[in-house]
Amino acid sequence: MLDNHFQIGEVADRAGLSLRTIRYYEEIGLVTPSGRTEGGFRLYTDADVERLQLIKTLKPLGLSLETMGEIIECVDQVSDDDPTDLAAARRRLEDVVGQGLERCDQLEGRLNDARDALRNLSVDSVRVIK
Repeated sequence: MLDNHFQIGEVADRAGLSLRTIRYYEEIGLVTPSGRTEGGFRLYTDADVERLQLIKTLKPLGLSLETMGEIIECVDQVSDDDPTDLAAARRRLEDVVGQGLERCDQLEGRLNDARDALRNLSVDSVRVIK
């Protein structure tokens, strides 16, 4: 740690992501290092780590990278308390949260179906199809 900044290796450990994934997220604009060392190494803050953890948490929902970027942008706007865009950011964030919750429900249904199929699976129930 350097003055409340972390190098990418420590960030990868803290966020549970690979270095390659963090670099990719930077490349597509989902996260930006808060600074760089004199040698050019990326430096991240706790807020940057939280952003990466949010992205990691949302990834299983199958949201597009564009939607993930919108979520990050909305979170930034809401946390900046900019009265100009605050209401719009909150509405968009609520909309995306609703979509995410719907996706969670869909995934839970699919998991339950898979769980039921596995419970019903036995050697006697499987037919060989030729």
